[in-house]
Amino acid sequence: MIRKLFQPFYTLWALSTFVLSVLLAFPFFALISIGNNKSSRKAIWRIIQVWSRGWLWCIGMPVRRQGPRPVDGRYVVVANHISYIDAIVIFPAIPGYFRPLGKKEFSRIPVIGFIYKQIVLMVDRSSQHSRGKSLRLMWRAVRHECSIVIFPEGTFNETGAPLKEFYDGAFRLAINAQTPLLPILLPDTVKRWHYSGWWKLWPGRNRIVYLDPVPVDGLKIEDLPALKEKVYKLMEAKLVELANVIIS
Repeated sequence: MIRKLFQPFYTLWALSTFVLSVLLAFPFFALISIGNNKSSRKAIWRIIQVWSRGWLWCIGMPVRRQGPRPVDGRYVVVANHISYIDAIVIFPAIPGYFRPLGKKEFSRIPVIGFIYKQIVLMVDRSSQHSRGKSLRLMWRAVRHECSIVIFPEGTFNETGAPLKEFYDGAFRLAINAQTPLLPILLPDTVKRWHYSGWWKLWPGRNRIVYLDPVPVDGLKIEDLPALKEKVYKLMEAKLVELANVIIS
């Protein structure tokens, strides 16, 4: 009853602070983006990382890290996807510079879309050409620039199971680039902003759970199914374990 009463007011507060802070930061993003190079993208990433941590704290959704912190290096980061806010929580989750893979249609959103295009490697999943191009861009980025973040489920998991079936892309990239996979779990974001409605925000802590990196040294493309299944089972088992831990 209390949640139903106060949720609209909390949602209004959270979204208002989001819009206001993005508009205030937009001139800086526009100025930095003129460079359109690795240094400008890294500067934009740094601003987003600091802003996301501050905004989440401001609206009562502080992050709490669990598990072995990853050592410095480049990874193909894979995370579960079940909330609108995953795309924000992932920034304080990963300590080093990274570029995420994201859907091309989000680039059409005014203001947000401009910032999105500066750092996100975009893909149109309906286009085989776009998927192939994005894989080449990700290979180049992870080899020469930074880590790559991919939600291998592709979209929100609305199945009721811990995870949806994974796409091949993240695992193909890891094998082709010979770059270790880093599984990360976001078990609480669905409670912070439920996928069933844009108005369903509610405060509470966000756990960021690191699993051990999965090496791919020497693996070939024919090993992809086994690698994908291995990572899926590791993430699934940990999500089941975490589901038994009560959190507000």
